[in-house]
Amino acid sequence: MRIRHSLNLFILLFVALLAPVGAAYAADADAPAVEVDHPDPLKRETPRSMVSGLIDALAQLDYDRAAMYFDQPANANSRQRMNAVGAARSFHALLDNGGKLKAFVALSNETSGRIDDDLPIDQENIGEVTVQDKKLPILITRGEENGQQVWRISRATLDAITAAARKAPAVQEAAQDEFLVAGAPLKDWGLLIGMGVMVFGGLWLVSALVVGAMRRMVADAAASGIYRFFEAALPPASLLLAVAIFYNWAERLPVAIVARQTLLRYTGIVTVIALVWFGLRLVDAVAELVIARMQKRQRRQIVSVVTLLRRTVKILLLVFSGIGILDTFGIDVTTGIAALGIGGIALALGAQKTVENLVGSVTVIADRPLQVGDFIKVGDVVGTVEDVGIRSTRIRTGERTVVTIPNGDLSARQIENFAARDRFLFNPTIAVNYATPSAKLKEAISIVQGVLAEEEKIAAGARARLGSIAERSFNIDVFSYIDTGEFDVQVVIREKLLLTIYERLEAAGIRLAFPSQTIVFEPDGETPAGFEERVSLEKEAAAG
Repeated sequence: MRIRHSLNLFILLFVALLAPVGAAYAADADAPAVEVDHPDPLKRETPRSMVSGLIDALAQLDYDRAAMYFDQPANANSRQRMNAVGAARSFHALLDNGGKLKAFVALSNETSGRIDDDLPIDQENIGEVTVQDKKLPILITRGEENGQQVWRISRATLDAITAAARKAPAVQEAAQDEFLVAGAPLKDWGLLIGMGVMVFGGLWLVSALVVGAMRRMVADAAASGIYRFFEAALPPASLLLAVAIFYNWAERLPVAIVARQTLLRYTGIVTVIALVWFGLRLVDAVAELVIARMQKRQRRQIVSVVTLLRRTVKILLLVFSGIGILDTFGIDVTTGIAALGIGGIALALGAQKTVENLVGSVTVIADRPLQVGDFIKVGDVVGTVEDVGIRSTRIRTGERTVVTIPNGDLSARQIENFAARDRFLFNPTIAVNYATPSAKLKEAISIVQGVLAEEEKIAAGARARLGSIAERSFNIDVFSYIDTGEFDVQVVIREKLLLTIYERLEAAGIRLAFPSQTIVFEPDGETPAGFEERVSLEKEAAAG
């Protein structure tokens, strides 16, 4: 029974998509300029598309169409066309019996073909077949047909195939009860897919055993860089190694060229998946290891940097993997990338604030004016930083509300970081009563200086001097620093200093000034009776 339908229904477990995809063709600068009104219906414009079309014709056992991929005379008669059809059958049999075609990604997708090989510019080598224990290269040439430049199997290769068919016919008709899928026996598909599954399954089991053994040997698996690396690398590495083994063994198996070439074509997708899988797991493992270490060292800013880099690298990996998969399908991504570049510019112009916030995020992380856990002031917002994200920063205020500030605005504003202080300023003004005599005023200054000198947490260079004679008091200005970076510690020291100063001034009989006002009436410019005496008594009382 011959069943010709889509191959992807039977090999979905191995690849996500196996249906042939049309290729997009890029024009080469060295290729001759040919005006073509309609594309070649057989898709022979490039070596890659030509091989893809030939495999599709062989998969459908359409040898009449497959013969059109051979270089035949333009005015070929019916006998020559029949010979070409027979050559297509023989060619199919030679490929099934040890023949090889180059990997899909190794074939040129340019109309001019590869120009870096040793062959003439209009000739390409796409594989080899074995004829009487002798390996013959499969050559294709570029020529004109119906006003179009197309690639076809060369006449030299066609003659060799025809001669081989005369000496030792290699065509083997499929058994009537053989179950065919897309031109290849189902047993061949099963053999290839089963081999791939067994190879990957065996390697994955080995990797799981290795990781399990390492977990038992390492005391702290979460903090071990070697264990985290192998845990992340071994599963995708086993898939990558399985692809390499499958590619090497598949070419040696006696299976139909359609099944072999189709699966080998899409091993590129599996390779890309394995590489991206490896990259994503490795990025996560390294990021988690660095974050754990930085959190132990209280280096919270590095955590924000690692988080941003982790997201950026993973996005880039996914983008490049998409490009690689499209290239495996034969789609030229050059034009698409250029279009994305133009679209990116237009998008950036329409989303200036978003781009500004992203740039602001980079600035905040690179300049490090703040980090998670810092107590800061931005404008009229005062609070603790809870998160520094890609777009915005969240601050928890003293009223327990959360204020979100876009990073674009944050990077352009003045940021006061209280957590970055290495010491605290202590500069109270000690206001002494106006009635204090000069001797007592000097004593008050000495008392304040002595308190500062006795405190071990006061940094060197502290001073206390009579700063001014104000309207209601003598002001002793204190300028010093409490040598600690912890807010709670400096609060206790500040309280201790103020209480000690007050206690000693009180013990010395020196009164602090308080807001008061004395109104003096002087009728006819005369001093009120007893005013001078009252002032004198107040001074004596202040002097003790």
